[in-house]
Amino acid sequence: MNQRTIGKRRQREIGPLAPPTPEERAWLASFAGRRTSVPKGIYRYRTHEEANADWDRWNAERVAETLANR
Repeated sequence: MNQRTIGKRRQREIGPLAPPTPEERAWLASFAGRRTSVPKGIYRYRTHEEANADWDRWNAERVAETLANR
């Protein structure tokens, strides 16, 4: 397939829609090795209170694990 380039690509202006800087890319890449505190799966709850109780339990377990690994 033949392709044509019309015009020239321009770099975005600096602002809220600018491409990420190398520091920002490194910061985002640092999240790749982290685990979430929620086990994989599909959860269905009857009430928000049940869901919040699980969320609190998972967070408490993750905090305890983090402190134990220090």
